[in-house]
Amino acid sequence: MARKRFASIPLAVAATFLILLFSIVQHLPGGEGFVNRIGVVKAALPLDLSLLRTPLSLYVPALDLPVWGALAQVLLVFGIAEIVLGRRATLFIAYACTLAGTIYARIAVQIGPEHPFGFAGWVAHIRDTGPSAAVVALAICVAWKTRAWFTGAAVAATMIGEAVVLPNLAGLEHVVAILTAVLIAAAGEVFGSFWPRVLAGVGAATALVSAERRRTA
Repeated sequence: MARKRFASIPLAVAATFLILLFSIVQHLPGGEGFVNRIGVVKAALPLDLSLLRTPLSLYVPALDLPVWGALAQVLLVFGIAEIVLGRRATLFIAYACTLAGTIYARIAVQIGPEHPFGFAGWVAHIRDTGPSAAVVALAICVAWKTRAWFTGAAVAATMIGEAVVLPNLAGLEHVVAILTAVLIAAAGEVFGSFWPRVLAGVGAATALVSAERRRTA
């Protein structure tokens, strides 16, 4: 950051710019319909259409939150994640956890309000967009990677507390994003260094065999 400034976090800058762009476009004449057609996801939509729109839905700001909040949290959290986790991992975690929330919304509507984690049918028509689930998931993964356990626990406790006090679709999607992020982080912890260790072992064994052959010769 000291050397390259914002050029060191191009993914975070691009994501912030896209959120700002969609925020401006949806307030222009005819812009809301355009944004709805390409980036707005609802549980009432067909699954294939929702999956097609999910990547862009991450950058469409939620209507009930100020856009400056979305811009600030994306630039900060995406930027830190891009530096700590890498660009590809950041993008994968953001999309995977957003997709998990999108799928959960459909399941929650199907199981109905009788279930503790279900919702009434009218929730299927709520606009389900915004970067908040991705931001929460990236914060958890960064905390895991850097062993910042207190920060990770604080983020998780805050989101779970919000879901308990104000039960709504967005709150429970944040909890789903946390669970998905923990699974991704744990899988990376268990399997992330497995193949490098295997390759290192194969390399060491090959070098040992070659040295033994040279000694024998």
